[in-house]
Parts: sequence; C-alpha cells; structure tokens
Amino acid sequence: MTTTSIGRMVMFAVLAAGGAKLAAATPASLPVVEAEETVYSFADANNGAGPMWCRGSTCLVRMDDGLFASGLETLADVKPLNNCRWLLFKRSQAGWQQIAADTQGRTREPCPLAAFADGRLLLSVNPTLRPEAYSGPARPEILQFRAANPTAAPEVLRPVWQGAPEFTEHSYRSFVADGPNRELILFQNIGYTHAEWAFLDRAGKWSAQGQLKWPWGAEYDKPQPIRVCYPAVGLKDRAVHFCGVSDIVEPYEKWRAFKKQLTGREWDYDFRRLFYTWSRDITTGQFSEWVEIASRDQTCGWIMPCDLWVAPDGAAHLLWTERAIDERLRERFFPNAEQSHSLNYAIVREGKVVARKVLAQSGKGGSGEIPGAARFQVTPANRLWVVYYVGGRSPDGHSLSENRVMEIRAERISPPAVVPLKYPMTDFFTATVRAGSPPSRHLEMLGHRAGTPRTIAYARVLLPED
Repeated sequence: MTTTSIGRMVMFAVLAAGGAKLAAATPASLPVVEAEETVYSFADANNGAGPMWCRGSTCLVRMDDGLFASGLETLADVKPLNNCRWLLFKRSQAGWQQIAADTQGRTREPCPLAAFADGRLLLSVNPTLRPEAYSGPARPEILQFRAANPTAAPEVLRPVWQGAPEFTEHSYRSFVADGPNRELILFQNIGYTHAEWAFLDRAGKWSAQGQLKWPWGAEYDKPQPIRVCYPAVGLKDRAVHFCGVSDIVEPYEKWRAFKKQLTGREWDYDFRRLFYTWSRDITTGQFSEWVEIASRDQTCGWIMPCDLWVAPDGAAHLLWTERAIDERLRERFFPNAEQSHSLNYAIVREGKVVARKVLAQSGKGGSGEIPGAARFQVTPANRLWVVYYVGGRSPDGHSLSENRVMEIRAERISPPAVVPLKYPMTDFFTATVRAGSPPSRHLEMLGHRAGTPRTIAYARVLLPED
C-alpha cells in the first residue's frame, strides 16, 4: 500500500471520528497549520462598520517582498461615523509590525489591499471631506506603496470618474486587481441606484470608467432598483465578473410592518437575492444583463456572497451561503417551510449557470452543523480549494466551532478535512488572486477568531498535495 493511499485512509478515518485524531494524520494528506498569530486588537467604532466590513475585497496580500495586512483603528474621543483610521502591517521574522498609519484623514470603513507583480502595494482609502460632521462627502483615493520600502510616503492616485459622483462615507466599495497584468478596478456605490467604477490600466492610466446600474425589482410592492452590495469581484485579462447580494429596505409591506412590531424600526434590510453580471472587456464599458443566481425571497431568508474565482477558461466560479427562513416570520407567514443553512457553489460561463452544487448543509429543520464564512484558495496548478467555517452542533450533539477545507475537481468534490487551528476563524479574508496575490498551496487567513471578537488574527495553512 502506498503512502498516499495510507494518507487517504487516515483522512477518512479522522473525518469519521469527528477530527479527534488529526495530530496522528500524515502531513501529505491533511492540512498542516504552520502559524497562528495575533495581528492587532480594536475597539468597536459603533458606526455600523468594522474590520471585516469590506468582505468582498481583502485586507491581506502576499507579494515577493512580504506579507501585508491593512487594519482599522477606532479613534478615542472621536464621534461616529468617521471615527476610524487605516493601519498598515507587515509580517517579518519578528512577527507582525505596524509600518504605516493614516495621520490626517478620518474614515468609516476598512481599507482593502491589492498588489501588482512589479512590487506595487495598493491601499484603497475613502477619507471624509467633513471630519466634524456625522456624515457627508468623501473622496476615494488609492495609496500606492512600494513593497520593498513600504515605510516611505505613498503616492496618491485619484481615480478618474464619469462626471462628478457624490461619494459618501458609506462606500460599499469593491477593490480588486489583475496582479500579473498590473491592472485594477474600483467600484463604489452611489445611493440605491448604481455603482460608479474606474479602471486603471497597465500604463497607469484611468482609461475606462462608468456606471453599473442595479437590477430592477418589478415584482416588489413598490417597483425599485435592487441595490447590490458586498460583491465578490474578479478582474482577469480585462474581463470583470461581479456577484453580490440584494441590500434594500424590506420591499414587502406585510413583512416590513411585522418586523417593525418586533424591532421598533422603520427599516430592515433584505439580503435575499444573489445577482451576477460580467463584462467581457471592461474598456468597452459594457456589462451583460443581470442574472439571478439564487433567491430566498419567498420565505424571507438570507444569502451572503463568499468568493469568486475566474478560471483559465474564463468561467466564473461562485461561492455563497444561504439560510432558508427568517425564523421571526416563520410561524405567521410560512409555518410549513423547512429551515436550512447551506454553503453553495456554481459555475457561470458566458453569463449562464452551467453547474451548481450544495457543498455543505445543516440537518433537517436547520439543526446540526451550520456552514458559515467561506473562501476559495487556488494553487499554482489551478487546483481549487474551499475553506469554510462550521458552527452549530456535531452529530453526537457537541458544540462545534472549526474550519474545514475541501477540494473541487471536475469529476468530484473531496470529503471535507478539518483544519486543526487552535483558534478557528469565524470570518476571514485570504491572500486571494482577486487582489493580486499569487496562487499558492499556502492558505493564508486574516480575520476574527472564535471567542475573541475584538482581535484580528492571522493563520497560515499548508494544503494537501496528493
């Protein structure tokens, strides 16, 4: 029997036993944790955002000259909403060190990172123009550092927009890069009607810009645009793929009135419909018609996009989570509906869904293991892995909190393997190719640890090779 065969038998035995024997497994068959570290701690800003708010982008990038993370600091004695500033960290042999911080601007949201293969490190910032006000105008900028000398003052890049958009501290921005081609795109929302976008080409010119208008909700009690937020965006060879979730005030009057009785608020946002669009060549400014990938609109459920990967053949691979029902409304509006929680995967080619699969799901009635935050990890050989968090309860009734990985192949999906982190991550970024980091067998994570909500931590995991 080969070492590889033995390793696989060990993996399956460990999975069947709930992961109790991970330490005895062979490194060739199971993920190996190489580092777990604290990066920084923070205080709640009470402004509606937080360090993971830019979940569709990332605050972690890997480059030849090192590993970088952006952070968010809450400023004492400064009132919300713009009561934060960005921080920049680098990992060295001595651990994580803060190498830069905003000394003048104020902001509300975290500032995502991107990287180019030529050593440029890019930080998306959105400083307010009225720091004394509760809310107001803001100015999107990109700070360009050199990874080889990141403590030097950055160059300020000002995106060129179509017209003069009225940006605010609520940016809901998406910031991604095609690292090898040294190009990037920035999306930033304007109210409830559309997103402005600006494209920076390899010559350093803002050569294309425009508006991405939201899909139309004709079926609502009051027809309206469906604002799309928290998108996973991919840029590859000037093709752009955009997949996000509906984010509007509850559009059905009967549900909105009932929710107001429960919460006392006039508003409650939906997060129930997953939409996708793409541009074959962003320099044309043209996007395809919106495609609805998934919906939980009939039972007032919940959807959240997790990640997107553009494969070498140009297909977009999508990852998202779903909850079937808002339990608060179940008894009155849909008492016979079954609750479920699931992690879902689909492939979209030329604007059409060509495959879909439920990767993980809770038991009947929503009981048991509940999948949560998830990301793709792509290796240099274009092997596609999924890392995700699992909470809830195990089949034997014990409380569950762990990260798992599985590989998606054309012919099958591998059984999930537990990542033996001492401190599982409940919500996290990765050093993703969507932000210019290179493909790697090393899964690098930045995010919240279970049980320590005010700490941002880092983990590095070596994925199986066989």
